[in-house]
Amino acid sequence: MTIISPLLLQAEADADTLAAMLQDDSSMSFYEILSQGGLLMIPLFILSILAIYVIAERWRTLNNSKMDINNMLNNIETLLKSGSQQRAIQYCEEFDKPLARILKAGIRRLGRPIGDIEQAIQNAGKKEIYSLETRMNWLATIAGVAPLIGFTGTVTGMIRAFMDIQSLQGNVNPSVLAGGIWEALITTAAGLIVGIIAYGFYNFLIGKINRMVFELENASADFIDLLQAPSKKREE
Repeated sequence: MTIISPLLLQAEADADTLAAMLQDDSSMSFYEILSQGGLLMIPLFILSILAIYVIAERWRTLNNSKMDINNMLNNIETLLKSGSQQRAIQYCEEFDKPLARILKAGIRRLGRPIGDIEQAIQNAGKKEIYSLETRMNWLATIAGVAPLIGFTGTVTGMIRAFMDIQSLQGNVNPSVLAGGIWEALITTAAGLIVGIIAYGFYNFLIGKINRMVFELENASADFIDLLQAPSKKREE
């Protein structure tokens, strides 16, 4: 009985201590948790804001670039058959879309050899593709750099933990090492989260860009066919 009683008292004390620790941890705000990651959380935060900006900006640009290709080609065909080259150009200028700018470049060169028209369309297409892919390299860089910064936090956190062990000559308890472990785990988790999100949206947006480029190439080929056979109705 004399042995069991102290053990029970110690167990109750440990339980109270654990409950107090859990209560303290649960009361920590999200900002306080992130602040445990140290200085490396600053570049990770900047990268996350930059990634959100690129994702939102590219998504909006790609959605705004969509248009009814068949309807536009049919309208241009009608205008060109009526001999209204200038009206066809003005019609293209009504749309702030990649396809409209590509077709306008071709219409401006009507009357020249078909090779010149194709070259003008290709040059305009290259400019539009470059515009669609703007800042996508930023997202790819963030997807690669963010996890590396997180792993760097893991290394610095463990270095900090071992420095604490050395300074106390091995007489340590878990609470002494908590700071280094917090830094190691939080920066790693934050870096992986930012990197995964950036990588996922990079592939998603690249897929949308590739589909749009494919549609622009098909529309450009249909436009060339229209010029080479103006009397033949384009197949829907």
